[in-house]
Amino acid sequence: MRVGVPVTILLAIVAITATTVTANEEDNITIDEGVLVLTKTNFVKATEDNEFVLVEFYAPWCGHCKALAPEYVKAAASLIEKGSDIKLGKVDATEETELAEEHGVRGYPTLKFFRSGKPVEYNGGRQADDIVNWLLKKTGPPAKAIGSVEDAKAFIEEKTVVIIGFFKDQESAAAKEFLSAASTTDDHPFGITSDDAVFTEYGVSGEGIVLFKDFDEKKNVYEGEIEESEIIKFVAANSLPLVVDFNHETASKIFGGEIKSHLLIFLSKEAGHYDAHIEACRGAAKAFKGQLLFVTINTDEEDHARILEFFGMKKEEVPGLRIIKLEEDMAKYKPAKYDLSESGLTSFVQSFLDGKLKQHLLSQELPEDWDKEGVKVLVSSNFDEVAFNKGVDVLVEFYAPWCGHCKQLAPIFDQLGDKFKDNDEILIAKMDATANELEHTKIQSFPTLKLYKKETNEVVEYNGERTLEGLSKFLETGGVYGQAAPDDEDDEEVDEEGDVPAKDEL
Repeated sequence: MRVGVPVTILLAIVAITATTVTANEEDNITIDEGVLVLTKTNFVKATEDNEFVLVEFYAPWCGHCKALAPEYVKAAASLIEKGSDIKLGKVDATEETELAEEHGVRGYPTLKFFRSGKPVEYNGGRQADDIVNWLLKKTGPPAKAIGSVEDAKAFIEEKTVVIIGFFKDQESAAAKEFLSAASTTDDHPFGITSDDAVFTEYGVSGEGIVLFKDFDEKKNVYEGEIEESEIIKFVAANSLPLVVDFNHETASKIFGGEIKSHLLIFLSKEAGHYDAHIEACRGAAKAFKGQLLFVTINTDEEDHARILEFFGMKKEEVPGLRIIKLEEDMAKYKPAKYDLSESGLTSFVQSFLDGKLKQHLLSQELPEDWDKEGVKVLVSSNFDEVAFNKGVDVLVEFYAPWCGHCKQLAPIFDQLGDKFKDNDEILIAKMDATANELEHTKIQSFPTLKLYKKETNEVVEYNGERTLEGLSKFLETGGVYGQAAPDDEDDEEVDEEGDVPAKDEL
């Protein structure tokens, strides 16, 4: 894989970092390493006066924001080097709270693209090349015109993955389907050519589409009817390696891609697992291309410890396996035994695709003293018996041990438990939702508070202030005060480490 930054981009970085922070006096906007520093006072002017602006809402303490920062600067430098009018801006959402709230920022980093002041969600990758490619695709033609063999070779060399459409008539129905697919696929650049020499160079006769890449089989030729949806599937199936290694660069491509079923292969590089098992993984992956992604996760990385924790796994289980299916909720599947041979991997995946596997739900052991305190402790095994007891209203806090907001709520929730411990009609309980899962209830954010009403077992979610008074009122009004609206989306609370517990970032 090609690495490094072109010399011209390096020069652009040098140029803008020579004066790291400058001020645009006319617009009252500070420029930090080529990025506009936006505040409540200059935000509207910046996003309306400039036709195209990508804005990052960040928190200084957020780990993902820190990882994005150098890539964001490189992207700004690249756009300057290309002579683009696209601007990059950033907002410290911890300082500009009103601005963040106005734009619906619920996790960090959040990126929004403004076209003449009108925002759309950014859904591209977080590497500099991904950001630039996404922006150029949104602001320019969907496919680059390729007029010669030299143009084609330069285009192919430019990126890890490129797609070229070969159409003698670029106004044909097939060419329009190709261009429609190009306009909705942001991760990779598309090109289009009618040049006879380019057709000859790459052995294409008639209309065709070829995906060029610098890994695995090097190129893939599209076969079948030329339709937008099928082209998108073709690109998704062939634009990632047979076995993808999980890291900051690949995370959004893995979890934000078209393929929603993934085999997660937990390995230790230090223990030699990659050398021992990677070929078997590649061999098995070939049969499932386009159906399921094979993803390796290096458990030696400190950042990946929470992924093991998320699946209820211990380091002693490595090398280990899980299959996940990303739909509205994440479904997880565990093999009966860890067999990382090619045949073992093939059998596990085929059983999943055939619908023969049962979902794997995490569960802790029930503590002996689970009901001794004011706040009762729930785990998967006793949840239904307690929460669906028709004789009492049961308020349950679903929490994560590492969640900052959960830690802030803990003493208040303990006070609530003490307040109602002698009440025969109200019970207060909590469950670690990272270690216990329920088939009927999926938790998307932390903390989540749900009231299970007596007699009817109706479930009411609490969305009021997290105070003793507010929670007490919620209980005393039978779940009327502070209840969430039926169509409210769950908040995605950000923990003190800057992480949002979402499906695409585990």
